[in-house]
Amino acid sequence: MTLPERTIVNIHDTPYDPYDLDGPIQDEMKQLAISYDATTRRGIYMIRMEPGAETIAHTHKCMEEFLILEGELIESDGTVLKKGDFCSYLAGTYHNSRTETGCLLVGFDWDRPEA
Repeated sequence: MTLPERTIVNIHDTPYDPYDLDGPIQDEMKQLAISYDATTRRGIYMIRMEPGAETIAHTHKCMEEFLILEGELIESDGTVLKKGDFCSYLAGTYHNSRTETGCLLVGFDWDRPEA
């Protein structure tokens, strides 16, 4: 039985697109939109960063969270995130990230519900 409301994406078999979430295409990074909507800039996505890749510094318009699945990611304050680390940024946060080893992460951009 097929469930019409279900989508399955294999992150290892599905081709990734050029990365352009922070502006121009960055060749050393690839992205895979899972439920990410470029119009609303909300949803879930994968990012694969080659060794030496660095994101463009940016300010978050919504909450951003990500889980490191492979490699390491170095945040602009020098914090090193490794496999298994889950990071949360509130809307309005300004930062960038880089990797020396390469990195695979799953990202979540969403609006935090009011308490």
